[in-house]
Amino acid sequence: MRILMAAALAAVTALPSLPVRASEMGDDGLYKAPWMRDTFKDLREDLAEANAEGKRLVLFVEQRGCIYCHKMHEEVFSLPDVSEYIGENYFVVQINLHGDTEVIDFDGESLSEKAATQKWRVLFTPNIIFLPEEVPENQSAIEAAVAVMPGAFAKGTTLDMFTWVAEKRYTLDNGEDFQRYHARRIRERNDGTFD
Repeated sequence: MRILMAAALAAVTALPSLPVRASEMGDDGLYKAPWMRDTFKDLREDLAEANAEGKRLVLFVEQRGCIYCHKMHEEVFSLPDVSEYIGENYFVVQINLHGDTEVIDFDGESLSEKAATQKWRVLFTPNIIFLPEEVPENQSAIEAAVAVMPGAFAKGTTLDMFTWVAEKRYTLDNGEDFQRYHARRIRERNDGTFD
């Protein structure tokens, strides 16, 4: 009995971190993560609210039936360290690639979600658009973006991208392009110097 209990305890402690509550499916067929915000999709207002909370604004463009969105929500965004990092550092607004909800872009143009995503040249989902803390009035979201993450990626790449943006590595002062940053983080994880 003692051997079985010791084996069970060893098995439990050897498990990787278990996912947090998985995203739920909304009426629109899109996954709804606990850290996503339900806003009026006036991006200037969303940016102001994100800044007031000390967070970065990020747009998640997704679509119903997207197998890659499913993969990200079930296998990556549900991991505790990824979910916590996004929730603590980002103000996330979801945009439906084929949606009809009105979006007011930073340049003041009011259009449907599907027209906005066409304007932003989004072809694939998921497509994650990271915004700066200040956007000039004449720029659209895609023109102002500091980074875009098109497609589904594993935990390490995803967390590294969110961290790279949060640390403002894209600026000249902190200049470390994402590829070098990501390669360094992979080495650190492999060396055991970084979780």
